[in-house]
Amino acid sequence: MKIKQLLFTLFTAAFFLSACQKSAVAPAFNSQASGQTSAGEITKSLAITQTFDEGFESASKTGYADGNVTFTSGSWDLNDALVGTSSSDAKTGSKSVRIRNTGTLGMNFDVSSGASTVTLSYAVYGSDGSSAFQLWVSSDGGGSYAQVGTTSITASSTSLATATFTVNQAGALRFQLRKTTGGTNRINIDEFTINSYNSGSGGGGTGGGSTGDNTNLLLGNPSGATSNIVNADNYLIDQTYYTESYNRDKGEPNWVSWYVGSTTLGSQSRANDFRADINLPSGWYEVQATSYSGSGFDRGHNCPSGDRTSTTAANEATFLMDNMIPQAPRNNEQTWANLEEYGRSLVNAGNEIYVIMGSYGSGGTGSAGSATTINSGNVVVPSNIWKVIVVIPNGNNDLSRITSSTRVIAVNTPNINTISTDWTQYITTVQAIETATGYSLLTNLPAAVRTALETKIDAGAI
Repeated sequence: MKIKQLLFTLFTAAFFLSACQKSAVAPAFNSQASGQTSAGEITKSLAITQTFDEGFESASKTGYADGNVTFTSGSWDLNDALVGTSSSDAKTGSKSVRIRNTGTLGMNFDVSSGASTVTLSYAVYGSDGSSAFQLWVSSDGGGSYAQVGTTSITASSTSLATATFTVNQAGALRFQLRKTTGGTNRINIDEFTINSYNSGSGGGGTGGGSTGDNTNLLLGNPSGATSNIVNADNYLIDQTYYTESYNRDKGEPNWVSWYVGSTTLGSQSRANDFRADINLPSGWYEVQATSYSGSGFDRGHNCPSGDRTSTTAANEATFLMDNMIPQAPRNNEQTWANLEEYGRSLVNAGNEIYVIMGSYGSGGTGSAGSATTINSGNVVVPSNIWKVIVVIPNGNNDLSRITSSTRVIAVNTPNINTISTDWTQYITTVQAIETATGYSLLTNLPAAVRTALETKIDAGAI
């Protein structure tokens, strides 16, 4: 009878986790303060499906002394760290983890489905100075760890920023965040998300459809966006003709990714039917066609109308308001229009291109002056607008044809109305854009190729 009751309890717990869309393994029951599970302890786990997401809201820890805390996802070791709830703690919701000195935040349990990316929010605590941190991964139950990537992330702002670490590793994994510099300066960590590894799509993570030739996410998912409504600031939407990470609280995309080739260009005229996206999750604010009126900013396309002229449906899809950002008129109508036209000229010359565009920061200058938000605060005016274009000759097996010598155009412009109309003045590197945004671009490419392309300065259009 006890066995039946135990099975029923485990079944009920699995159902509850599935209903909450929190796919994770249960914690290893661990009494060791170090966070390591001894060989004699029994790990009790539930099957993981796709996304692991921890917001650190379900438990408390008020002191910095090393100790384990059981959150919704499982047991975590907080060493020189606590659960912060004060007004000085940067957080989504009412709590986040606060770390000082060389403290750590680590999982006492594994996720069994591996990881494509790990995404988390971070910020400086209160008036403290800057600190850096690293992410480490273990594939042997916490016996040993290796750093994810080769660089540290520096927290220098009191506003939460997003860091995305590319893992692309299968099997059972656990992660540990390590504060490495800054001394007694404290940092906040929140919204720790693991996107499962998918070997069939190059480790592309969850959602977003196919990553085959001519598809929108061939190059990867820059922020590890998912189609889980819990991720309201990094919500993955497949709009068929482009794919985006939408930010509900900003009223605009974080980034948009799409493909341009001979099949996407035709003679379809501009639809000009700006409209709200009525398919956003229930209760989310829908930016309207008139929301930018009188603001001094254009309704600036991410995926442009001119890149989708093959059919009426394709062109109309680009006029959804969640494909727009408030863009300074001169930036949109001249600088950016020239860059878009140049991209299409490459396609007409016998190439195909993969494009990722996004924006970041707040505060731009339009024709009516400067602003940080418009539409009664429902839409953030970005400070910078960026784009990355990967160019390859027409052909098949596109991902395998991208090499360290492939042409990559990276551009980052200020969102101001006094900008030069010559977009080549704003050429930069993929790596510089990654540093500014916290995103990881081109993650579906082999590591050596990606590393080479991240630091290239394009000279082809100068």
